[in-house]
Amino acid sequence: MRATEIRAIDTSKNSDVMRALSNAVHALSWRSGTTGAAVEACHWADGYPLNVLLYCSLLQAIFDLRESTVVLDEVDELLELIKKTWPTLGINRMLHSVCLSWVFFQQYVITGQVEPDLAAAALAILVDVAADTKHGSRDPMYVKVLLSALGGMQEWSEKRLLDYHDSFEKDIGGAATEGMEILLSLALAAGKIVADREGASDGNFAVDRVDYYVRCSMKSAFTNILENGLGEVDSVIIDRDSDPGSVLIQLARDTEHLALFERRNFSPVLRRWHPAPVAVAAVTLHGCFGVVLRQYLAKVTILTEELVRVLHSASRLEKALAQMTAEDAADCADGRAKGIVGDMEPFEVESVVMGLLKAWMDDKLGLGRDCLLRARDTESWIPKSKEEPFAGSAMELMKLARLTIDEFSEIPASAKDEVVQDLVDGLESIFQEYIFFVASCGSKQNYLPPLPPLTRCNQDSGFFRLWKKAALPTCQAPPDATPRGGGGSHHVPRPSISRGTQRLYVRLNTLHYVLTHLEALDSSLSSSTSHLDRARAAAQSSISAVAEVAAHRLIFLDSRHSLYQGLYARSVADARIRPALRLLKQNLSFLVSVLADRAQPVAVREVMRASFEAFLMVLLAGGNERSFVRADHATVEEDFRSLRRAFSTCGEGLVPEDVVAREAETAEAVVELMARSTDYLIDAFSVATCDSISEDGRAGAGGCTPLPPTTRRWDPADPNTILRVLCHRDDEAANQFLKRTFQLARRR
Repeated sequence: MRATEIRAIDTSKNSDVMRALSNAVHALSWRSGTTGAAVEACHWADGYPLNVLLYCSLLQAIFDLRESTVVLDEVDELLELIKKTWPTLGINRMLHSVCLSWVFFQQYVITGQVEPDLAAAALAILVDVAADTKHGSRDPMYVKVLLSALGGMQEWSEKRLLDYHDSFEKDIGGAATEGMEILLSLALAAGKIVADREGASDGNFAVDRVDYYVRCSMKSAFTNILENGLGEVDSVIIDRDSDPGSVLIQLARDTEHLALFERRNFSPVLRRWHPAPVAVAAVTLHGCFGVVLRQYLAKVTILTEELVRVLHSASRLEKALAQMTAEDAADCADGRAKGIVGDMEPFEVESVVMGLLKAWMDDKLGLGRDCLLRARDTESWIPKSKEEPFAGSAMELMKLARLTIDEFSEIPASAKDEVVQDLVDGLESIFQEYIFFVASCGSKQNYLPPLPPLTRCNQDSGFFRLWKKAALPTCQAPPDATPRGGGGSHHVPRPSISRGTQRLYVRLNTLHYVLTHLEALDSSLSSSTSHLDRARAAAQSSISAVAEVAAHRLIFLDSRHSLYQGLYARSVADARIRPALRLLKQNLSFLVSVLADRAQPVAVREVMRASFEAFLMVLLAGGNERSFVRADHATVEEDFRSLRRAFSTCGEGLVPEDVVAREAETAEAVVELMARSTDYLIDAFSVATCDSISEDGRAGAGGCTPLPPTTRRWDPADPNTILRVLCHRDDEAANQFLKRTFQLARRR
């Protein structure tokens, strides 16, 4: 035969070459027994695979040569004729079934899978093959043919099923869906027969194989999306120059679309063999995306806007896939299908966000504490400008807090609800420390003068009074308050607000600035819940405290010469309140000009209270320089009305008239005591003290009646207040009562 490739041979009947060829073929076709004798059955080709290949070639005759997808109408007659070759080729019915199913399958493949009837015929014959394998034939040739043919069917089908997205996605629906169903039927039927033959099959063979197909195809489809998104196969997202966050966000969207496409198009086909194909696909995609997400998260250390978007996309994908999985598993009664839900390992986006949130929160709170420390070290309480009359440290702290809350509010994660209180507590602690720092300016007690000892007015002789008037007074009036008739109507007092008081005004402005921003921050955190209540309460309390300290410093330190030390000193008529009122109005005008609008009412109100307190101290604790007669009541009452009117007309209703009236009630009642006779005052004092003296049951040292305690809470019914009016009453009856009852010393 090889010689014919060089030179044509003589094919005549008597040719030597043909005779030699005939003898060779005859020798091959005649197999002798072990004893050398001829056997009864003689085959032209005795053995696999040549005889099977020849038989399959004969079976090809059932197809129309002009239209290869059509089986001839005379197929039955042809098969009967072909069966006559069984003795010659060593074929039996079982081998015939395997070969015929292979021929139909092969014809289906080589004709482009356009005729599903060919595959259906192969499947129908495989039913008989499956029945034959149950008999457990041990014929070696049958086993070889069976494994070769069915293995080929399974391998070709699974090659496409392991990436059915690539094989059928472009032409999904109609013939493509039908083709996928045919491939599944062929692969599972052939695979089941082979597995049964090898004893490796169980009751879940089809479910296991479809599960495997789904997982492999989903991984391939996901890899394809990932590679197309990155532009190269072996690249890693976080090592690319492009924005890795954008790539992951797009990948999450594409993955969700892939899952939806799978559920809509392929899962209905797969459900014929698998109880929950959607769940398997969703769990697989979830795992694939999780690998990429963890690679990305391994490179990040802080919570950024990009990371927040990525985690939000991952969370949205996870929820969508989890919902698909749960819905699909809930629709089937298979316990194994329900177990698929447990295979979905969570992304733990919330825990990632929680950890990063806490790190971010610690960083922001650390910046706030650094700002607080800088304020303690460097704040000088000098306003930044007239338009911004508060401390620069407050502006820095509130700006930092606003940026922190704005960033926090943009974090689209439910986990932040769990740390919002931690953030609020941290910020509130910083705010409270800063508020306490601003308010750490002492107390009003630092500026209240000590109360002089109680004495009784000395009824001096006329000569002694003239000498006293001519002598240098021990408590001079202020240099800028020259006594004149009518209270010095032509004198214009100098401004008396010291630098320290002005810094207190800056503190007051700062506290109002902080309070305003706390209210805005609280509304930013939540529209329904108050978060910064403690800080706001601390700010409001501190505002009152600082305003009180500033008012007492202004009245008892800055304005002491014109009011507490100068008013009614040595003479009621010559030391009226008019110069003090001029200075007070000047100071109030300055106060209104430097304080923020919201800070003005409380500051003016505290100045009013301090002024009323100073006025009462002049009347009740004015020392040796002051004494009053009953006739002085009208003058004092007129001066107090002028003082009260100064606050009623200050600004545009900064202090409401009813507030002024309420605060003035005590002072007016004490002034009213000055109009009372000495006998009335003595009786009122006796009534006020009798109960306490009888309850105590003890007299003072040396038989003296004990002095009623001083509380500084002046009141016309308070025995100490009445006693002080008597001590400043310049008449003989008061003098004798005080001498007889308390043995008080005379003034010197």
